[in-house]
Amino acid sequence: MTLDRSQLWTGDLNRLALDPQRHGPIGLYDTTLRDGEQTVGVVLGPEDKLEIARALDEAGIDRIEAGFPRVSDDDRRAVELIAAAGLRAEVWGFSRAVQADVEALVELGVAASVIESPISEGKLAALGVSRETMLERIRKAVSFATSHGITVAYFGVDSTRADLDFYRQAYETAVAAGAKEVVVVDTLGIATPEAAAYLVGRTVDWLGAEIPVHWHGHNDFGLATAAAVAAVQAGASWVQGTVNGMGERGGNANLGEVALALEGLYGITTGLRLDRVRALSALVQERSGYALEPWKPLTGENLFTRESGAVAAQFHDPPAIEPYSSELVGAQRGIVLGKKSGLDSIRIKVAELGLDVPEERFPELLAAVKRLGTEKRRLVTDAELRTLID
Repeated sequence: MTLDRSQLWTGDLNRLALDPQRHGPIGLYDTTLRDGEQTVGVVLGPEDKLEIARALDEAGIDRIEAGFPRVSDDDRRAVELIAAAGLRAEVWGFSRAVQADVEALVELGVAASVIESPISEGKLAALGVSRETMLERIRKAVSFATSHGITVAYFGVDSTRADLDFYRQAYETAVAAGAKEVVVVDTLGIATPEAAAYLVGRTVDWLGAEIPVHWHGHNDFGLATAAAVAAVQAGASWVQGTVNGMGERGGNANLGEVALALEGLYGITTGLRLDRVRALSALVQERSGYALEPWKPLTGENLFTRESGAVAAQFHDPPAIEPYSSELVGAQRGIVLGKKSGLDSIRIKVAELGLDVPEERFPELLAAVKRLGTEKRRLVTDAELRTLID
């Protein structure tokens, strides 16, 4: 889907700062059903995962990581259901660099999969595994998978804290064993955007332009979207992430936010249907049992809702008070009433509800709304407004 840039009201500063700029396309790889489900307390059944996978597919996601088959029978069943659903998106599996994990992928007939192994000194020490042993595990797992026709993307856990020489050795070992793609992994979300760009750039240089590089980042320092954008600018051709940024600890990169930033601010195409993201977000929230902050970018319920009277005075002119159109992301604009309302708020809300109120009553009605909103410490509902009018 081509972004309608007439619905973006971001000015010329970004263009002046960025030109010349690459224009993609960048692929989006969703791991909501695997890494996202690692959110504390979230349990998605096979049918839930199938429903979410279909919604991801309809939203334009390129690749869907259906799950880790060896985790449980439910995860195995989810992979089977999604693989058989006839989706447009590619369906990927997930495996550690462990023989039994890869054998499960082969048994399921999975066509493509991430194969992961830890590579930082801290992770290796915690597991009591030497560098040499880990390299052999990578070699065996990747070669076994590729010998059975599985397309492999090698995933070095804790890439951003690994020794660079060993990092390079691990990735070159995976590629030599048959991995067609690689994933640079910021497991603990510690990479600055500059560090993400540096490591992705070095990886592209070491492995060559014919090996696609993914970026997989977490949000522990609140930099997941910025790091993903920097990784793309440095040569990453895929971004991995989740719906709503769900995941362990601070969560993963939020694919909707990454796509909005890339498309809207950088002019880099992703193919995501931004007008489907809010519905997708709501589905995942419902199935996962959590709620988002109302001020969350792209999907928050407050984004196009106005209480401030000063802003309501400009409500008729969206580009004056919003960076992009509500239509771009499938949202509705609206006025709510409360302590911070003004006369324009009353005028718009009365018209919206089709109420017959003479304008000379607006000041007294505004005073009543402010008083009620202050007393209740919340918004004034439409029903309460009608009562005040009566």
